[in-house]
Amino acid sequence: MLATIKDIAQYVEQEVKLGVWLYNKRSSGKIQFLQLRDGTGFIQGVVVKNEVYEEVWESATQLTQESSLYVTGTVRKDDRSNIGYELSVTGIEIIQIAEEYPITKKEHGTDFLMDHRHLWIRTPRQRAILKIRGEIIRAIQEYLDQNGFTLVDPPILTPTSAEGTTNLFHTKYFDEDAYLSQSGQLYMEATAMALGRVYSFGPTFRAEKSKTRRHLIEFWMIEPEMAFIDHEENLKIQEEFVSHVVQSVLKNCKIELQTLDRDISKLEKVMAPFPRITYDDAIKFLQEEGHEIQWGDDFGAPHETAIAEKFEKPVFITHYPTELKAFYMKPDPNRPEVVLCADLIAPEGYGEIIGGSQRIDDPNLLEQRFKDHHLSIDSYKWYLDIRKYGSVPHSGFGLGLERTVAWICGLEHVRETIPFPRLLNRLYP
Repeated sequence: MLATIKDIAQYVEQEVKLGVWLYNKRSSGKIQFLQLRDGTGFIQGVVVKNEVYEEVWESATQLTQESSLYVTGTVRKDDRSNIGYELSVTGIEIIQIAEEYPITKKEHGTDFLMDHRHLWIRTPRQRAILKIRGEIIRAIQEYLDQNGFTLVDPPILTPTSAEGTTNLFHTKYFDEDAYLSQSGQLYMEATAMALGRVYSFGPTFRAEKSKTRRHLIEFWMIEPEMAFIDHEENLKIQEEFVSHVVQSVLKNCKIELQTLDRDISKLEKVMAPFPRITYDDAIKFLQEEGHEIQWGDDFGAPHETAIAEKFEKPVFITHYPTELKAFYMKPDPNRPEVVLCADLIAPEGYGEIIGGSQRIDDPNLLEQRFKDHHLSIDSYKWYLDIRKYGSVPHSGFGLGLERTVAWICGLEHVRETIPFPRLLNRLYP
C-alpha cells in the first residue's frame, strides 16, 4: 500500500513508496532535489548519485514538471522542511513524462491562469486555499450536526424566488417558467416546521453583471433555519458558528495558512461574542467620517469596510430599514420601520459574510408584504401555508462560503476560493 505525504511522520527511518507528481526540481552536481506532491502535501526527495543505481539517477534526470511517478525512499527528519521531513530516494518508477508544462515559476497574468485553472489548482497556494475551503465545510457541518440541525436539500429549479426575479437565471420547465435558485431559504423554513432545526448546503446563482472582487455568478450557501428561535438567539448562534469554523481552521490548517502567509493573529481574535452596531448608529458614524449617505440608503463595500475597521472581530449591523430588506423579514414590533435582521461584516474589508433575520410569522402581515412587493399570492400560497398551520417564531441566516474562504485565507479576490469559478465573462474551463 502506498504511503501519503500527510502521514509521513509515521514512517521516520522507514522505507516508503509514494505515488507523486514532480512539482519542481533542482540539481547540485551529484545531488538532485525533487519537490514532490501527492495531493495530501509536499515533500522534498533527495537523490544522491553515488547512493542509487544508475537507472534511478537517470530517471530523476528525465523528470519534467508535473511528471507522474512512484518514488521509494527512506523518511528522514529535516527541521528545514515546513513538514519536518524529507525523503532519501532509493527508487523511481516513471508513470508518465509530462509534456512542457504551461504554468512555470515565472509570473503569469490572471487571464492566463484562469484559462488554465484546471492546472493552476495544483500549485501550493491554490492547493492550500482548497484545503482550507474543505476544512471550513467540514467545520460548518460539524457545528450544525452537533447542535441539532438536520441537513435538507432544497430544489435548484424553482418557480419563484426568495428576493425577486431581477438577478435570476431564467429557464423553461417544460411549459412553465423556472429559475435557478438564488436561495433555498423559503424551502428551509418549511422543513424547519417539520424538523425544528435544519440547514441546506449547496450552489446558488445570481445573474448579476458584477465584476467586483466579492462576487461570483455561482457560489455556495449554507442556510440554517430554526423554529422557535428569535432574533437575539439567532445572532448568538451565528457568532458561535463562525467562531467554531475559524478556530477549526487555525487548529487543522496550520501548514496551509503558513503557505498563504496569513496573519493568524487576526483570526485568533475571532471568538464569540461579536460586537454589534445598529443601522442608525452606522449611518451616523459614516456621516461623521465624511461619507455621503442618508438614512434609508443601503451600504456599499466602502461603507462596510469603514465600519469593520472599527472592530477586530466580525461585527453585526442590525435593524435595517424595512424597505431595504426582503419581504419575509419581521418588522421590529416596537419600531416597524426597521426589521429584526443583521448582516455580519467580516474584518479586513471582506464585507458581508452572513445575512439573517427573524422571519414574519403572522399570515396577514406576510400576505400584505406580498402585495407591497407585487408578488403573486398564488405562486407563494405554499409559503403562506407555513403561517396558517401552526405558525411559530422562527429565524435563519445564510453564509456565503466563498466570501468566508476569502476572508479566512486573506485573499484579494473570490475567484481563488472555488475550484472552477463562474464569473461574468468566464464559463471555461
